[in-house]
Amino acid sequence: MAHTFLSAEWFAKVDELIAQAGDLNIPAEMKAVEVNITVASANGEKSVFLKDGLFSQGHRTGAPTSLTLTEELARKIFVDGDNAAGVQAFLAGEMKAEGDLAKLVAMSTVEPSEQQKRLTKQIAAITA
Repeated sequence: MAHTFLSAEWFAKVDELIAQAGDLNIPAEMKAVEVNITVASANGEKSVFLKDGLFSQGHRTGAPTSLTLTEELARKIFVDGDNAAGVQAFLAGEMKAEGDLAKLVAMSTVEPSEQQKRLTKQIAAITA
C-alpha cells in the first residue's frame, strides 16, 4: 500500500522499514550530519529532521544546519535517492541552506551503502 509522501502514515511506514533493515552501514560523513529540513508543498510546509543518514518527522532544537526545499526536490533526494539533484538545486539557488554547511557538503560527496540503497528502494515502493 502506498502512502502520501511526508504524511504521518508515510513516516510510520518508513520507521518500520528502518527498524526491519538492521545495520545500514551508514558512512561516517552521513552520520555526522544533523539537519532540520523544511519542505514546501501545496498543502503547506512539512518538517523533517535528518540525523545519522535517516530522516524522521519534525524538527529538532539545536540542529546546526537547516534546509528549505520544495516537495518535488525532497522526493528526488529522499525517495528517488538522487543526491546529485540536491547538489544541483543548491548550486542553482533552488534550495536554501543555513548554518554549518561543511558537514552537509561532505555528506554529498559519499556514496550511500548498499543497505541504504536497498532501504531507499523500499521507501520508494511505499510512497505515493
